[in-house]
Amino acid sequence: MTFGVVVFPGSNCDHDAYHAATQVLGERAELVWHKDTSLHDADVVILPGGFAHGDYLRTGAMARFSPIMPAIKAFADRGGPVLGICNGFQILLESGLLPGAMLRNRELKYRCEHLYIRVEQTDTPFSRRAQAGQVLRIPIGHGEGNYYADADVLSRLESNRQVVFRYCSPSGQVDDAANPNGSVHNVAGICNQRRNVVGMMPHPERACERLLGGTDGLVILQSVVDAVAAGANPADVATTSSTASTSPTR
Repeated sequence: MTFGVVVFPGSNCDHDAYHAATQVLGERAELVWHKDTSLHDADVVILPGGFAHGDYLRTGAMARFSPIMPAIKAFADRGGPVLGICNGFQILLESGLLPGAMLRNRELKYRCEHLYIRVEQTDTPFSRRAQAGQVLRIPIGHGEGNYYADADVLSRLESNRQVVFRYCSPSGQVDDAANPNGSVHNVAGICNQRRNVVGMMPHPERACERLLGGTDGLVILQSVVDAVAAGANPADVATTSSTASTSPTR
């Protein structure tokens, strides 16, 4: 299979994602420049972390107009798996591929550290290898990771089981003490209604080798390898995967 890793001016985790795909997973990967208009033969698309266009205006606001975005939207509309990591998540929000927005961290400080997230849903291409309620130790590195959505959107996200990951304690408790940025409902990652587009602020590509401090990110990256190999439609995965409660315990 082939990973298509999109590169924007200011991306700084593109080669991390490329390394994880090729050297850790042993798969093929291509770097896709933001001015390209085709994803070529990509089986999965990753929008990596960084500071696309210097985060001018606001995170992801300029990247949404890149020539590659129509191809990414068309790929997602066909059911192709798309993962936005950190800045990539912000771009997915700005482009309308996922609902909601990102605000500055509540303490107005950049946070770079390992922390814990709880897997809420296992019926996406990026979580099918996980267990419902499983706790993963994965690093973050962001200044604007404070996820926000209005009450109606949040209600739909919760009722549709679109919150895939939540910030939690090492034991899996979801509370404000485990929330690094003020994200509403401790949201660390969400998916679209079709479940093939996932955005998350933590960096799984930085947690796939012991040299980097842990391998919990492999659960996410290997999940999509399995999904593509099985030819799984995200809508079909739901019939065979268990799910965790979506009620936040704050």
